[in-house]
Amino acid sequence: MSKFDAIRPYYDAEVNQALQNAINHPIMKAMMNFTFPDVEDEVWKTQLGKTHSIRDFQCNFIYEAIQKVLKKSSDGLSTSGFEKLEQNTSYLFISNHRDIILDTSLLNIALFDHGLVMTASAIGDNLVKKDFLKSLSRLNRNFVVQRGLPPRELLQSSQLMSEYIEQLLLRENRSVWIAQREGRTKDGNDATHSGVLKMLAMASGNRNAIDYFKEIKIVPISISYEYDPTDALKMPQLMAEANQETYIKGSSEDFNNIISGIIGQKKRIHIHVGDILDKELDEIKEENTNPNKQIQALTQIIDESILKSYKLWPTNFIAYDVLHKTERFSDRYTEQEKSLFARRLEMRIDGKNDQMKESFLAMYANPVVNKMKYNDAV
Repeated sequence: MSKFDAIRPYYDAEVNQALQNAINHPIMKAMMNFTFPDVEDEVWKTQLGKTHSIRDFQCNFIYEAIQKVLKKSSDGLSTSGFEKLEQNTSYLFISNHRDIILDTSLLNIALFDHGLVMTASAIGDNLVKKDFLKSLSRLNRNFVVQRGLPPRELLQSSQLMSEYIEQLLLRENRSVWIAQREGRTKDGNDATHSGVLKMLAMASGNRNAIDYFKEIKIVPISISYEYDPTDALKMPQLMAEANQETYIKGSSEDFNNIISGIIGQKKRIHIHVGDILDKELDEIKEENTNPNKQIQALTQIIDESILKSYKLWPTNFIAYDVLHKTERFSDRYTEQEKSLFARRLEMRIDGKNDQMKESFLAMYANPVVNKMKYNDAV
């Protein structure tokens, strides 16, 4: 028994049995029929039966599934900054988070295409309550983040996760993806939560936390979608928060978000790899001796990297101009793009609800507002 058994992905020795157990599940059949529409079921079942490692499952099945998703529901994925990364080297990718499944899946597609180490990725336990989904996540090298725990148990869980992330990065040479905050960004304001960095620092032991952060090679990642396929689904929670009401998530809400994120129209998608944080950490260490101030400074550096390198699309500039009743960015989009966006807004939300309309527009406009804080970024 390993102390990480409650949260870790499958070991390769467990993969084939897990696939055998999942092979006849309706979701597996739907996924394979979507990915390989012209292939008889017995063919992919036979191939799954010959699969004995996570890498083989990811490369031969998940990679193809995500390529099909891109083909059917987007105008393509573009990337930048991957040339900064070295092969056979592990990194801690800290990323903004917009889509439950695709953010990490698309990053891994890009890492694979560039011949780089793919990630183990954090996933909330609220998303893997059903046995099949938990098994599928473990087959895709996800590790579980336990949520909603009492303070004492949360501390223990954070300690365990920080130790597991350290083991992946420094002992197994496995890259790790983790979101900059708990849960997805609903309002377009990407911000790093200091609690994430404090959790990571728990594994530093006797080392200075900043020295440990240098050792694990932190890389900020920025991902942007021209259209958020779950934009309308985020509205109820945003409305509740705006009205200072407690939002209670529906029983099938997470699953509906996963499916909508996969099949919903995204148009163009971009992933940018920021600089590997190094000299920035030296400067933090020189300027601050207080651990909390060091964490705060690192939070700001990660935010700056993600916000400055976030790719803005015509939808972002349109939303900004409509929301602020201006034509400031009218040279960044066409009239056709503006009318398509207006049509999307009309179809996806109640246009008579001014508060909802404003929240919808702000979701797309806020990345522009945030980027404008950096003079040369927009």
